[in-house]
Amino acid sequence: MARLEDIRYVRLGTRDPQGTDRYLQQVLGLALVRHEHGLRYYSSDERDHTLVCFEGDPSQQTVGFEVGGTDALDAAAGVLDGLGIAVRAGSTAECEQRRVQAFVEFRDPSGNGVELVVRPLHRGSARAGPLDAGITGFSHVGLCSTDPARDERFWVGALGARVSDRIGDAALLRIDEVHHKIALFPAARGGVQHINHQVAGIDDLMRAWYRLRAAGVRIVFGPGRHPTSGAVFLYFLGPDDMVYEYSTGVRTIPVDQEASYRPRQFASAPESFCMWGAVPDIEQFRSTLT
Repeated sequence: MARLEDIRYVRLGTRDPQGTDRYLQQVLGLALVRHEHGLRYYSSDERDHTLVCFEGDPSQQTVGFEVGGTDALDAAAGVLDGLGIAVRAGSTAECEQRRVQAFVEFRDPSGNGVELVVRPLHRGSARAGPLDAGITGFSHVGLCSTDPARDERFWVGALGARVSDRIGDAALLRIDEVHHKIALFPAARGGVQHINHQVAGIDDLMRAWYRLRAAGVRIVFGPGRHPTSGAVFLYFLGPDDMVYEYSTGVRTIPVDQEASYRPRQFASAPESFCMWGAVPDIEQFRSTLT
């Protein structure tokens, strides 16, 4: 079994690179750190980059995760190969683009693009963007799953994730102490369902709510509080119908609680997603899952 250490980045195709660039910097609050070879690299913390955009079909989406070293990468490739999953090693040029020593790419059982990387670069300090949104870092992704039970078995059995909680069939998976770095949402297709960034506090989140509303950005869920992770959240719509989320106060599960921790089962009901009574924009959320 492989073991994921952290989530590193998301790579997104976009039909409008310039419009997406404006949104990511001036609305979301990321810093553009490089623009080369048709790729725009954005950072939200000490990682070299946490989001990459390029001109292309928006269905071209990949999520990168760090593993412990080349031995761990080889072991992961062996596990995936044993499951009949095609694995491709990145070329030298592709490794340079990603600022990693090595990586492999594959698709999970729902068709989500995944990369496992070794020794990704750090910047040493966060790069400030043009907008102070209070972002402290890129934290997690929601992935669409055509069979949540199957995909849960894959992420847990092949890649070492652990289930923190479930809402209906949707599993919230951790790979470190943070309550979840991956959320699996039942869907008719694969794809990235949302991208989360943590902000420093509830004041940053509420300032964002007023700012986004004034700018005409579509709010699709929140403000609210998740009863699973305890995080205060706000979801809003970005280019190419990608949903972004700010949240703060996410629960952690310390290492010394791992052995005794048991996932909780929540009903597939609105109150399982927000304990304050916020109701998601069902039309928009359905469009990300079908």
